[in-house]
Amino acid sequence: MSVSSQTAQQAPGGAEALFDKGFIITETGAIRSGEERVYALNKLKASPDNVRKGGHSQAVVEARAASILAKGIIQPPVVKPERRADGSETGYALVTAGEARRLALRLLAKRKLIPRGVLVRCLVDEANDAVEVSLDENFAREPLPAVDEFEAFHDLAERKGWGAETIAARYGVTAAVVRQRLRLAAVAPVLIARHRQGELTLDQLMAFAVSEDHDRQLQVFETYPQAHPSAIRRAMIEKTVQADDRRVRFIGVEAYVAAGGTVIRDLFTDDRGGYLSDVGLIDALVSAKLSDMAEDIRTAEGWKWAEWRLEYPHGHGLSRVWPKPAPISAERQAQRDDYNALCEAWGGVEDIPAEIDARMSALEAVLEEPAEVYAPEDLARAGVWVILGYDGQPRVERGLILPEDEVQPEPDPGEDEDEAGQVEGDEAASDDVGEDEPDGDARAPLSAKLIADLTAHRTAGLRLALANDPDLALVALTHVLTLCTFHGVGRASCLTIQASAPFLPEHGEGVKTNPAYEAMETRFGQWAKQVPEDPAAVWPFVVGLDADSRASLLAFCVGRTVDAVKAFSGRGAALAHAEVLATATALDMTPFWQPTAERYLSRVTKAHVLAAVSEAVSPDTAQRLSGLKKGDLMAAAEPDLVKARWLPVLLRTRAAAEARSDDEAAPDAGADADEAEDAPPLAASAAELVAAE
Repeated sequence: MSVSSQTAQQAPGGAEALFDKGFIITETGAIRSGEERVYALNKLKASPDNVRKGGHSQAVVEARAASILAKGIIQPPVVKPERRADGSETGYALVTAGEARRLALRLLAKRKLIPRGVLVRCLVDEANDAVEVSLDENFAREPLPAVDEFEAFHDLAERKGWGAETIAARYGVTAAVVRQRLRLAAVAPVLIARHRQGELTLDQLMAFAVSEDHDRQLQVFETYPQAHPSAIRRAMIEKTVQADDRRVRFIGVEAYVAAGGTVIRDLFTDDRGGYLSDVGLIDALVSAKLSDMAEDIRTAEGWKWAEWRLEYPHGHGLSRVWPKPAPISAERQAQRDDYNALCEAWGGVEDIPAEIDARMSALEAVLEEPAEVYAPEDLARAGVWVILGYDGQPRVERGLILPEDEVQPEPDPGEDEDEAGQVEGDEAASDDVGEDEPDGDARAPLSAKLIADLTAHRTAGLRLALANDPDLALVALTHVLTLCTFHGVGRASCLTIQASAPFLPEHGEGVKTNPAYEAMETRFGQWAKQVPEDPAAVWPFVVGLDADSRASLLAFCVGRTVDAVKAFSGRGAALAHAEVLATATALDMTPFWQPTAERYLSRVTKAHVLAAVSEAVSPDTAQRLSGLKKGDLMAAAEPDLVKARWLPVLLRTRAAAEARSDDEAAPDAGADADEAEDAPPLAASAAELVAAE
């Protein structure tokens, strides 16, 4: 018995059932729909049932042509014989699936690489719907991942010795694409496996391929997890690191040299301490030191987890818990009372007995323990980040909560009952009111529509009541802004007021060192330790504050919402309002900003520096400095500009600038009036500030 006969008998319903459905069982036992026929190329036509109405691009046709020319047709086109009205065949065939192959064959024939009447093996299928066949051909396919292309191209290059041009010609792609895929051979197998698992994108994988050093690739991956491809590429091609780099300041040049690193010195220019040539060693030392520091903090303080980062992961979306004042035990209170009594008794005595002094010192050491602690349940579910700061100093962010460790709020049982009964209430309300209704149950819930109607009336009354009570309105405003500031959203308030705090350092890392920014961050931490973690407890907290504390909290929350950054157009009105606020508060930026080389001079042209000197010092001084090179000019101009407290126009406030000008002019009231008229004004109008670049 032949294989086909065996397969036919084993199939459900036997061979007859398969033949009725248009299937043919071949000698090899394979099931195929339709029969094979040979048609001349010039007898194949495009099918009107093809679902791809837009056709194929020239690049796709070229790729198919290159493949057919090199390997022939691997998969025969599926066709349907063209028939006349009486059902007889015309001799032509309509290509249901394989139009790209037909166009590729016609292109080869047009270029006289194959005859126009070349015979094409086709699969005739009239049993299945032509549209379904075409849809399956175009829809039910999965593109080959780039990493699989790389491995296939790499196999051809290694096993057959083909170059990029040869592979490109056989598959109808450009040699540049083949070289890109082959370059992925330079990526460590571990990273390729991570890409297959979805942990690395193709762009990130290609960034690692910049260098063929697998050890460096793995080190960069560990140091910069999930970094942008551009950051990965910079790290891979980094050859040297300056001695004042934050990583070097963190580990120390001595530790780098002790580990076998080399320092290169430039004897002709100021190299700011030299260049460290082994970038991999630097990253390894930084990684080890930060990792050890994170683990030490986790162990010592009892956190659930601890991780380290080179950069702060902005937009991490994690919630946070804060420390609370430590409860004072009876023993601790007794120690405090004992210490206070000793201070009161011996405070005015110069020669305190040794035993009393020892007793007071022992009590001082005990009472110096931290007054604020994290709750044990918070330590059990929260963690810390150890982050390397811009200045080379580690920063510890405590109390971070991962999404899986969030405490889910208990559902309100009343809500389920209301939702369950709304359908019943709605159905009852839809009944004809003219009919006699049963008494029903007085405990049955009201309809959703009636509930909304009644609460709308109540909302109107509540609006008027709040509008008539300014003091309570300030409390409610403080409450919702506190929710937005410390809990991210104001969902626990019925006020439709939202507040956000734009992250200023995204416009420049130097903002983090601004004294005003640091003061606001410190104040945030101070308030965060006091604000309850439960949003429902924030209202009694705000109500319980005294008037001054509540006003201070309100001012802080409002202040954090200010966004006067000129980063895109269309904010003219907002920036004009920022100038109004600056004038109203008499904002003076001189305590918070200085025209140093790092903050300003190195980021503008030489002409800008000279203009600043001319304005802040004198035109003669600017003229004398005009012949210097940019570096020397900055070194010479910076002390004078800092001393003069010069500000760019974008940092000036009319009221503050005028007051400062009056203060500076007061000691020299007899100054030449002509000089005063010639001196450029320090203040700028709101329109000038808004329009300034």
